[in-house]
Amino acid sequence: MLWIYYALLKKDAMLLITINTFCCFIQSFYIVTYFYYGRKKEKLETVKLMLLFNVFGFGLVFFSTYFLHNPMTRLHILGYICMGFSLSVFAAPLAIVRKVIKTKSVEFMPFTLSVFLTLGAVMWFFYGLLLKDMNIAVPNVLGFIFGILQMILYAIYKNHPKKMVVEDPKLQLPDQHIVDVIKLESVVSSDVNTTAPQPYENRGGARGGVEAQNTKEKTSDASQKV
Repeated sequence: MLWIYYALLKKDAMLLITINTFCCFIQSFYIVTYFYYGRKKEKLETVKLMLLFNVFGFGLVFFSTYFLHNPMTRLHILGYICMGFSLSVFAAPLAIVRKVIKTKSVEFMPFTLSVFLTLGAVMWFFYGLLLKDMNIAVPNVLGFIFGILQMILYAIYKNHPKKMVVEDPKLQLPDQHIVDVIKLESVVSSDVNTTAPQPYENRGGARGGVEAQNTKEKTSDASQKV
C-alpha cells in the first residue's frame, strides 16, 4: 500500500503500481485464509494488528504527507518511510535464521522462498538503480545479503536430521487422550463409590448395635474403676 502511494506520487514508476497491486491481492487472500482457519484468539490479535498498521498507520502516513505543499519534500519523506518498512521486511527472516541455527534443521526455511526472495531483491535493486531511486535500491541490498545468508544456511544444514523442539510435553497431549483420561477418571470414581465399605453399624444391623452397646458399657465400667 505504501509503495503504491509512493508510485502514484512519483508518476513514472508503473511497475511499482502493477506489482504491488498484485501483491496486495495475494496478501489479502492469505489473510482471508488465515481468518478462515485461525483460532479466535489469534484472529483478534490479527484484527488489532491490521487496524494498527493498515488503517491507523497508513492513514497517519497518508494524511501527514499528502497535504505538504512541496511535492519533492512529500516524495522524499514518503520514500524514507517506504525504505524503512522494506528494511524491516527483509530483516524479519532473521528470526527464522536463528531457529535454523538453534535446531540445525531447515524445515522452517523453504529453499525456493529464499531463492526467489534473493532474485527479487537483485532485480528491484537494479530497477531502483536505473531509475536513480535509492529508496528502492538500498533496501534490496539488505534483501540480497539476507537471501544469500539463508541459502548458505540451507546448504550447511540440509542433510541434518530433523530436530523436533517440544517446549511443553503437556501441550503435545492429543485431545482424544484427554477425553479418555476424563472418562477413565469418572469410571474409577463410580467404582470406588459403589464398592466403598459402609459404616459398621449399617453393615451389621442389630448385631452391630449390640456390639456397639457392649463396647460402650465396657468403656463406662473401665472409667468407673479408674
